[in-house]
Amino acid sequence: MGTKAILTGDSTRSVHEEEPYDEETGSIIAPIYETATFGFTKAEEVPAAIAGKRGWVYSRWDNPTVVRLERKVAAFEKGEDGAAFSSGMAAISTSLFSFLKKGDHVVGIKDLYGGTFSMLHSVLPGIGIETVLVDTTDPDAMSDAVKKNTKIVYIESPTNPTLKLVDIRKSTRLAHDNGALLLIDNTFASPINQNPIELGADVVLHSATKFLNGHADLIAGVAVSSKERAHRIKLTRREFGGTLDPLPAWLVLRGMKTMAIRVRQQTKNAQAIAEFLSGHRKVARVNYPGLKSHPQHSLAKRQMKGFGGMLSFEVKGTMKTAMRFTESLKVGSLAASLGGVETLVSQPSNMTHTQMTAKERADTEIPDTLVRVSVGIEDEEDLLKDFGRALDSA
Repeated sequence: MGTKAILTGDSTRSVHEEEPYDEETGSIIAPIYETATFGFTKAEEVPAAIAGKRGWVYSRWDNPTVVRLERKVAAFEKGEDGAAFSSGMAAISTSLFSFLKKGDHVVGIKDLYGGTFSMLHSVLPGIGIETVLVDTTDPDAMSDAVKKNTKIVYIESPTNPTLKLVDIRKSTRLAHDNGALLLIDNTFASPINQNPIELGADVVLHSATKFLNGHADLIAGVAVSSKERAHRIKLTRREFGGTLDPLPAWLVLRGMKTMAIRVRQQTKNAQAIAEFLSGHRKVARVNYPGLKSHPQHSLAKRQMKGFGGMLSFEVKGTMKTAMRFTESLKVGSLAASLGGVETLVSQPSNMTHTQMTAKERADTEIPDTLVRVSVGIEDEEDLLKDFGRALDSA
């Protein structure tokens, strides 16, 4: 429908990117190829299909619905191709193992999603891959940590759950100057608010469960890169088996049709909540890159197109005070995950970052009183009233 040349706006692209008019049926919606395998009428076609030169073979390798999603996300992330997975962690782990072997070295940051932290802190060292996690906002510490055998520099920006930023351009230059790749988890920002490949990143990762899908009804992940690296990741995916099924791929495609308008509303609401919390007597600190008080606000303005729908804040009092706040919300819900149309809150210390010890959480500024907020698309006035009333109850 239409031509690529007119697909310039995020909302237009959300609806139409990789959603061509189906010439065979006239359908304006992408079909679901819910099949495990694909047949052949001529045996001589099989070798070419096995080599990936034409046709389809087996849905653990590739599937037309899944490939359409991969291309759509890649287009939004300014990459050449993508690989879709059964979860965000499958995308992260498979991408790491696509470029690492025993004896290699990885530099990461301390502020990471709990599952990623565990992967870098425990899993990789357990199989002979050395890792070091440095202070998130200190480029010199990252530079000092790089070694001759460093193959990957791994970052998040903004980070989960402290909303710290990493200078993507500087991190990329550091990685490339040492012959390493820069991998970044872009889940918190979404491709609407940030495009790391334009800043030099090599592989961009998403939990597609979150802002890409936006409706909290599936688990999925995506990695985006160059054609060559995406193909390498897909080959590893074949062996690990974490390929996304066609039905959730189709659901993510459907969710992405509203991605631009969802993310814009979430970003607008997050800014309003962050400003409200900043002036509240029961709030000790607010972490949101859109606030002028954020220590990296100027960096956020340079490398982000919008400040995102995620924030976190510290409640004055104890862990139980924060627990009472999360229990008292009526519009927001106490639940894991993020990026959906509904507002969700959680305490990282007892939900999303339990893989870290209390000391490790303290070292990365994750106190027991920290509340992470995934802001939804509800009316701003209702959210502000709900947060105010819950804080009064706490």
